[in-house]
Amino acid sequence: MARLWSPTLKDDPLAFVLYTFPWGQAGTPLEHFPGPRKWQRQILGDLRDHIKANNGKVDFDTARLAIASGRGIGKSALVSWLTIWMLSSRIGSTTIVSANSEAQLRSVTWAEITKWLAMSLNSHWFEIAATRIMPAKWLTELVERDLKKGTRYWSVEGRLWSEENPDAYAGVHNFDGVMLIFDEASGIPDSIWSVSDGFFTENTPHRFHLAFSNPRRNTGYFYETFHSKRAFWTTRVIDARDVEGTDKNLYQRIIDEYGPDSYQASVEVYGNFPSEGDDQFIGSNLVDDAMKRPPVKDDSAPIVIGVDPARFGADATVIAIRRGRDILELRRHRGADTMEVAGYVIDAIEQFKPALVCIDEGGLGAGVVDRLKEQRYKIRGVNFGNKAKNQIMWGNKRAEMWGAMRDWLRTGHIPTDRFLKTDLISPRTKPDSKGTLFLESKKDMKSRGLASPDAADAIAVTFAFPVASQDFRQGRVDRRSSSGYSPAGVSTSWMGS
Repeated sequence: MARLWSPTLKDDPLAFVLYTFPWGQAGTPLEHFPGPRKWQRQILGDLRDHIKANNGKVDFDTARLAIASGRGIGKSALVSWLTIWMLSSRIGSTTIVSANSEAQLRSVTWAEITKWLAMSLNSHWFEIAATRIMPAKWLTELVERDLKKGTRYWSVEGRLWSEENPDAYAGVHNFDGVMLIFDEASGIPDSIWSVSDGFFTENTPHRFHLAFSNPRRNTGYFYETFHSKRAFWTTRVIDARDVEGTDKNLYQRIIDEYGPDSYQASVEVYGNFPSEGDDQFIGSNLVDDAMKRPPVKDDSAPIVIGVDPARFGADATVIAIRRGRDILELRRHRGADTMEVAGYVIDAIEQFKPALVCIDEGGLGAGVVDRLKEQRYKIRGVNFGNKAKNQIMWGNKRAEMWGAMRDWLRTGHIPTDRFLKTDLISPRTKPDSKGTLFLESKKDMKSRGLASPDAADAIAVTFAFPVASQDFRQGRVDRRSSSGYSPAGVSTSWMGS
């Protein structure tokens, strides 16, 4: 006990792991293993450096580490070592371990933790009950008697979560320290990540949040730890081919079978996020290219304004101004009522003189449409649930508009805006049994912990009706041109009234 609780081991996870497990000892499962792999040592070293920099200050920030990697590099082993280190070295602390599914938690993560616990030098300190590890009765009596310290919350718990009831995941507070580990974190919904922030509200130097995963999705909180939220996380990307002791032939087979630029190679081998999820409606690369593309000034293209009204909560009313291939401006307003939203739209109309204004008339939008029509402005309401023009391909009007927007993005320009990017790439495709495509609803997105894609819907609604170019309206277009949309997203034949 004196050795394991000394600062040289307690505050150095790597030293603890090297000391506690029987590396290289004959007759043990680790007989042929000299110690952790290089990447595992680096992560353990990152935590040691954090603790050293902390130096006992209670107001020091939580250690947040996110690791994306290819398959088979030993993530579950590292999760086990960290769990046992926290349980052994922080008397009274709480460790929560969650995974992307119950099967992963019970069959893989928890099985690995108990396997390593059986090999640890101090395995007799603890008892295992289902998905919980607790100190043995003799140890709790010793700690409570000699150290005068409560042991009620001293444990490791494998915790399940419910996407429909994320608040049930909350409730962990412990001055003795909290470690939260997400295994296969890419599959844990944003709502659970959000609730878990409450675990670290106590002022204690022993706060650790670690996330490990194959990067299977390019949306969600785990993805954002490497992107928009990277300022708050220490991140590492690990190519499985660079890890000693792994099967390099397997990784090469994946690359040869699926291609070096494939989803499988990116996720399973390189540890990179895919450019496009299997069920993702709009891919990240498409959005990134549109943000990098310079604006194309086209004075002949009509200006169309799209409005996605919202009133309460985190949702925002967004007004999108599009001219041909360019998004000229996005305007966001929060907490506005019907009259205020109508006023914001009028301001945009007076400034940009659009050929058409399209407004989502669901919810608050119906009142906005009525008010603007009353004021004799040229606007059209759009019901996202209406039938699509092409009912074989699209399940409703919203899916059809998003399809037109996706095609437009291949040549269009949009502002560099991380919230817009998240809006565009977040919705999933929802095909029915006939192959007709629907778009994931806002309600379903919120159940996954994602925000309503207000800005993307505002742009999409500008594609609700074809609008003629100025040249056509002024009689300068060859009337023999075929009907439909140009690459700029405008009609070559007629303007919707």
